[in-house]
Amino acid sequence: MMTDLPLDHVRTLLAVVDEGTFDAAAAALHVTPSAVSQRVKALELRTGRVLLLRTKPVRPTESGEIVVRFARQLLRLERDTRSELGMSGADEPTRVTVAVNADSLATWFLPALTRVPQEPMLAFELHREDETRTAELLREGLVMAAVTSSPDAVTGCSLRPLGRMRYLAAASPTFVARHLDDDPLPESLTRAPLVTFDRKDDLQDAFVRGLRQDKAGAGPVRHAVPASEGFLDAVAAGLGWGMVPEVQAGPLLADGRLVSLAPDRPLDVPLYWQQWKLDSPALAAVAAAVTATAAENLRPW
Repeated sequence: MMTDLPLDHVRTLLAVVDEGTFDAAAAALHVTPSAVSQRVKALELRTGRVLLLRTKPVRPTESGEIVVRFARQLLRLERDTRSELGMSGADEPTRVTVAVNADSLATWFLPALTRVPQEPMLAFELHREDETRTAELLREGLVMAAVTSSPDAVTGCSLRPLGRMRYLAAASPTFVARHLDDDPLPESLTRAPLVTFDRKDDLQDAFVRGLRQDKAGAGPVRHAVPASEGFLDAVAAGLGWGMVPEVQAGPLLADGRLVSLAPDRPLDVPLYWQQWKLDSPALAAVAAAVTATAAENLRPW
């Protein structure tokens, strides 16, 4: 299908999505708004599908996301080709967009990027998102690659396992004495205050459900701290209990600032690397560095 799509129309659709309105896309492309509208309509007629929701800002439909992803991949191939031919400007880096979860970003992912060769020159744009939702950014074409917990490859993407990130249920000694000493742990955790990353963070509930073997989740008092380091500080300060990445919990457990609530019940989250199926030197270099660093820092499969 893609070979039958006029490339200027595909690029126009991408401009509308990125700029948010037809008028802004027209200004960016140096054409009239009418020309932008006609190209998008022609593309919708050619595909037989509505590609854009005419909202403010404009949003792609599910079919539109497929074309937008194709447009971004096309631009990436064009830039890589220009670079290999020596046509890129000396000061023009190759931009690599990646979605990554906060805990990976705070522990092992940034060291991975330092291992990527600097020739050709790369500029990283990281999108922080929960590992259960990073694949959505890949599906929407907003990023070229993602660290995700989904074992299902996004259409047009390759997938490889990275390893398992281990989480430990932990709390400060004073918190344990105040909230968790009287009743069995499975009962106490349904009432005790906890720390979450945000409202969509399900790790603490999943841990409690696993302990109880039922549908009961963690307690109703939830302190949302949307930063990996801040989350750890909040748990260590006694604000609540939480599921802490093993690599972050280790030093605090060793010096007594944290207590492991269930040492024999860790929670492992599998992580995968997904990326566009493109013959891109930049993507290949990043994937190699990420895979190698993950193997050194995550639990093996």
